[in-house]
Amino acid sequence: DVIENGTRLSKVSKTFADTSPCIVDGIRADMDGNIWAGSGWGGAEYDGVHCYAPDGSRIGIIHLPEVTSNLTFGGVKKNRLFITASQSLYSIYLNTRGAHFA
Repeated sequence: DVIENGTRLSKVSKTFADTSPCIVDGIRADMDGNIWAGSGWGGAEYDGVHCYAPDGSRIGIIHLPEVTSNLTFGGVKKNRLFITASQSLYSIYLNTRGAHFA
């Protein structure tokens, strides 16, 4: 837990989500507090983008045919997810938007 000025409230580390057997790279948050993470190297059934609820439980996976590296929300409404992978660039429209930041 971190307060507004960036100070840690606890010296105890917490695991947000178990991402095994994958390696997670780029992450982004949506306006509902869900975490979207590029994932790969855990086998073809795990390559893609994993979405986690605020409690750390996996909501779902956008399967891709290659290892995913990074991602970002974009587009006019910030509801388009751009995904970079080992050899390709993908995009998909979602029913959520990227979290607003100042």
